[in-house]
Amino acid sequence: MVRHHYAELFKDDPPWRERAERIAGRTFEFTEFLVDVLKVEDVGASFLGRVTYHDSCHLLRGIRVKEQPRRLLRRVAGLELVEMKDSDYCCGFGGAFAVKYPDISAAMVNDKIDHIVNSGADTVVGCDTGCLLNIAGAVSRRRLPIQTMHIAEILAHR
Repeated sequence: MVRHHYAELFKDDPPWRERAERIAGRTFEFTEFLVDVLKVEDVGASFLGRVTYHDSCHLLRGIRVKEQPRRLLRRVAGLELVEMKDSDYCCGFGGAFAVKYPDISAAMVNDKIDHIVNSGADTVVGCDTGCLLNIAGAVSRRRLPIQTMHIAEILAHR
């Protein structure tokens, strides 16, 4: 929002639009900031487990964040990163989409859960809390022994 749409809110107010554009230029997604701006890939984290990564639609398509989370995860001691099939497919959340089209949303998240299960991972990691809530709900309903974690939780783990 801040990077791509915030300035539009001030289209009729040039001084505020300029301020919004300056803020947008200094706004980054967490993993993008670590890897691309700070040039950090190893934060000293450790996590024992087999992990798969879910690419959220907004990060992947909206701001082109794909490799940064994976580069960070590959440097976590004890973590085995396994790619799931169709990691870049939508989980079905999409904010209002899940409410407007619940049957389609449920089918999409169930496909995602099947791919997570088939990867053999015991943990699914993502950078988008909306996706993670949706995936966690589906995992819970199916009573699967898979945990969902935000990448910041993994990177803070010692």
